[in-house]
Parts: sequence; structure tokens; C-alpha cells
Amino acid sequence: MLVVESLDKRYGQFQAVNDVSFTLEPGQIMGFIGSNGAGKTTTITMRATLLEPTSGKATLNGRLLNSNDLIVRKEIGYMPDYFGLYEDIKVWEYLDMFASLYGVLAIDRPKVIDEVLELTDLSFKKNEFAHSLSRGMQQRLCLARCLVHNPTLLLLDEPASGLDPRARAELKDLIGELGRMGKIVIVSSHILPELADFSTVVGIIERGNMLAFGKVKDVVRSLTPAKKIQVRLLEKGAEASMWLHGKDHVSATEFVNPNEFRFDFTGTPEDQAALLKAMIDGGFPVLEFLDEEADLEDLFMKVTKGALN
Repeated sequence: MLVVESLDKRYGQFQAVNDVSFTLEPGQIMGFIGSNGAGKTTTITMRATLLEPTSGKATLNGRLLNSNDLIVRKEIGYMPDYFGLYEDIKVWEYLDMFASLYGVLAIDRPKVIDEVLELTDLSFKKNEFAHSLSRGMQQRLCLARCLVHNPTLLLLDEPASGLDPRARAELKDLIGELGRMGKIVIVSSHILPELADFSTVVGIIERGNMLAFGKVKDVVRSLTPAKKIQVRLLEKGAEASMWLHGKDHVSATEFVNPNEFRFDFTGTPEDQAALLKAMIDGGFPVLEFLDEEADLEDLFMKVTKGALN
């Protein structure tokens, strides 16, 4: 378990990170969301033990995360937002070097290298030069490098930056698999759709302050008590909207086109079912009556609106 308590980082009068706290369990993938300069990289770098906090602490499985503890540092896999590749070194040599630095025995390294190459779908590039790989493959190689010592905690800072859509999708699948393997994973990004598909937990940071943290559905529910209902009709869109006006739990109708609109709804599922039945009984030809899930972008904009004022 990763426990972060009251983490602060100041540079003179500038507060880069302010009283950040959260807890993550094995298998959880945290989407760490924030705009550029919000404090994501500073927080991750401190958790990678590469930057000392001004105050606060973090523990991993009860052991304090600090740069002087080589045992706990071996439990961390850190992937920064830049490549750490070298000229004239082959893929397997690159991984062998890092495995050696992490203390993996020479007799075990060939098996470990083959396993992480298979996991990252790079086995067919084992004997290629690392600098000759495409950007997407270089990203996967950097992630493979983070896995050679089988860490408990993975810290991935903007891992999909600059990737094409296919490479981004492949990386998302891989991160999801790491969560299923029981790793604790923190993935930072300011591009929210990258995180939506695999994050089990979301943390929203802005100006160094953690504005929201929790399971995605719980955070959405706490911040958006009114769900969005989207209605599409064969006809009579304007009449249906007028009919809904003043009904219990209904507000803020917004048209998409003459026969399609959405509205805010604060009732229970039973209330929602009764409303749909009443619409149909009222002679309205309903084609769709759907909950609109709030996405991470909606959530981010809602949470950060006050922080930026």
C-alpha cells in the first residue's frame, strides 16, 4: 500500500505542492490529472525519491520512501516524461544494463529481459538498436526498463506524450495489464482522455493543491449530484421538453437538435423509470432515454473552476 501524507514542496515563497495526501492499494491505477505546472511532476519526482519534500512523508508497504533507503527504492519503477536512451546500444543490452544496476543476478537477467520484452510486445526488437525504434516503441522500452526489477510502485509521468493514436492505445492496454498484475500505478497527464479508459482512481491537482481524489464514480457522484439524461424522439421534441418543464427532479433542458435534448435529473433510479414510463404513456415516441456519464474532462473543468479564480 502507498500512503502519502501531507506532502509539501516549496521553493522560497513558491508553493509547488501543498498538503497532498492520498492512499493507493495494489492493483489501483491512479490517473493524476492537472494542467501544465499544476504540480504533477513535482509530486511524482518526490515519490520517486529523486526530490526531497519540504515536509510530509510517504510510505510504501510501511517503509518510508526516501533516497537513502536502497531497499525501498528497488520497489519503485519511475518513467520520466523524457527518454533515457543511449546511442549504439541494443534493446536487450539496454535492459540488461538496468537490470544489473537494480541488482538482478546475471543468471536471471536473460529470463527477466525476455519476460518484460514479451509484456511490452517488443520481443521482435530485442536485437535492434534502441535509438532506431519508433517513438511508441521507445516509450514501451522505457516502460520495460522500469519493470526489470519487478517493482511494486510504478510512477509514469506523461507516458503517452507525443504518441500517435495507435501507440497511445497500445500503451493504455499495457498500463491496464500492469494494474491487473497487482502493481500500484500512478499515471500523470494533462490530456484527460488518455486516462479515462484504465484509471480506477482519479486525483485532480491544480496550483499544487489536491482538489479531488477517489474512485472515478465516487468523485463524479460527489461533484455532480444531478445526472444528465439524454432523450431522442422520433418527433415532438419541443412538446416533450415543454411537458418535462416543472416535473419533479428535472431542470436545465438543453437541445441538441429539434428532437434531441438533455436535462439534469436529481431523482432516484425508480424516479427515472417512472418518468420514462410517463413520457411513453403521454404519447411521446421515445427512441433513446440514456444516462450521460460525466467524463474526466467534465470533472476536471468543474473541480478546477474555483481554484483558478
